[in-house]
Amino acid sequence: MASRFPLAGLLRLQRLREDSAASELAAANFRTSASRARQGAARDDLANSPTEVSTGAALSAVAAARSSSRSMLADLNAVVTDHQAAARQAQAAFSAARSQSVRLEKLEAKHDERVAAADLRTEQTVLDELAAGAWHRGRNESRR
Repeated sequence: MASRFPLAGLLRLQRLREDSAASELAAANFRTSASRARQGAARDDLANSPTEVSTGAALSAVAAARSSSRSMLADLNAVVTDHQAAARQAQAAFSAARSQSVRLEKLEAKHDERVAAADLRTEQTVLDELAAGAWHRGRNESRR
C-alpha cells in the first residue's frame, strides 16, 4: 500500500496561495493595460485637438482643453506608474508562491519515487518467495 505524502496538506495550501497570487497578478496586469489604454486615448485626443482657430474665444477654448488634457494625462501617467508598481509587487508575490510550490512538488516527486521503489522491492520479494517455493516443490517432486 502506497504511503501518503506527509506534506500533502501543506502542498494543497501552497497551491491555493499560488492560485491566489496568480489571480492578483492577472488583475494587476489588467489594470495596468487598461490604464495604458486610457493614457494612449488621452494622448491621441491631445494630439488630435484643433490647431487652427479663427477667434479669440476659440483660442481660449482650445487652450483650456489642452491644459485640461495635459492635466488628465499627468494624472493617467501617475495611475499607470502606480499600476505598474502594483503589477511588479504581484509578480514578486506570485514568483515567491510558485517557488514554494515547486519546492514542495519536488519533495512530493521524491516521496513518490521512494514509495514506488519500496513497492517494487516488496513485489520483487513476493516474486522471489514464490519462485523459491516453486523451485523447492519441483525439487521435492523430482526426488519422489
